[in-house]
Amino acid sequence: MDILALFCDIDDFCLLFEPQWRKQLLETRQRDRTSTLCLSEVMTIIVLFHASSYRNFKAYYTGHVLKHMAWAFPRLVSYNRFVELMPSALVPLGGYLQTRTGKCSGISFVDSTSLKVCHNRRIHSHKVFRGCARRGKTSVDWFFGFKLHVVINDCGELLALMLTPGNTDDRRPVPKLVKGLFGKLFGDKGYVSQPLFEMLYEDGLQLVTILKVKMKNRLMLMFDKIMLRKRAIIESAMDQLKNISQIEHSRHRSVPNFFVNLIAGLVAYTYRGKKPSLNIRVKEQLVF
Repeated sequence: MDILALFCDIDDFCLLFEPQWRKQLLETRQRDRTSTLCLSEVMTIIVLFHASSYRNFKAYYTGHVLKHMAWAFPRLVSYNRFVELMPSALVPLGGYLQTRTGKCSGISFVDSTSLKVCHNRRIHSHKVFRGCARRGKTSVDWFFGFKLHVVINDCGELLALMLTPGNTDDRRPVPKLVKGLFGKLFGDKGYVSQPLFEMLYEDGLQLVTILKVKMKNRLMLMFDKIMLRKRAIIESAMDQLKNISQIEHSRHRSVPNFFVNLIAGLVAYTYRGKKPSLNIRVKEQLVF
């Protein structure tokens, strides 16, 4: 990833976002300690970590940033101080992610993935996410954590996303996720729902899902059948988010830093040159 291009893009965003954001903050009597690192530098370092091959942020910062990136960040702070600065980047990273979403082409895919915050054997002793994380079930096993609901287009670009507790039904966040989308939305068996289909159809979006085992066969366009077979594109995107962008691990000791690393991992994914793609553009062939 090009450090200069990434920093310039984030810095341009911060120049517009930060003054407006500061106006909305409530006044506090706490000391507002200024940092030698500006907000755009903090955001850039976090995103670069999720685009690197490192699996531990402390090893990345102490072994790579401090030793080899002083030319790009001449005012680097200690690791402990940087960890204190990370929560301040939460809201700006969330706003910046909104500028990195793709455009709807008429072909969209929806799915959810689990984000485990600890091993199942440590659920009862886990304290960091107690009160916000929940036990949920996937097609593989049970887990304790959250669910990330994602909508992508045929080029693998993020269109919408939402984070919910692990026990949330996959169909519940869909109406909010797909606002502004058009064409067809392809999902798995977990999204089968006649009321949901009718609700989305009234808004100009057709929900196409795989039939369950006990459901009656129904007529389906050949185009829809082909796209359902291509639904693995979103599973490939989830795989890149987890294994390359590292949005899931069980080492978090702070809830704000969990969200910071999650959003930074999503931003790093948007900069990937090789996203899962169907290599088609058939918007004019869609039948509503």
